[in-house]
Amino acid sequence: MENLEMISFKIISCVGTAKSSYIEAARKAQEYEFDKAEELIKEGDAIYIKGHEAHASLIQQEAAENFKAFAQQQIVIFKKFQDIENR
Repeated sequence: MENLEMISFKIISCVGTAKSSYIEAARKAQEYEFDKAEELIKEGDAIYIKGHEAHASLIQQEAAENFKAFAQQQIVIFKKFQDIENR
């Protein structure tokens, strides 16, 4: 799988950054800075979505590779069926 390390790093980085935003939002709420807290929640959500998108692309890439392998196996199997029928 191409760029697996980079995609994995992006997922980890985004989720970690989102978590940090949520923790900071909680701290701001404790300081009665509610507007800043809500802003940090929104920032965390946006970053978390980027991590989710990276994860989804990884799953899609893996699924495409699995379907390709399945199709290649089908070709081999049906060539063998054809050989048997032609005997």
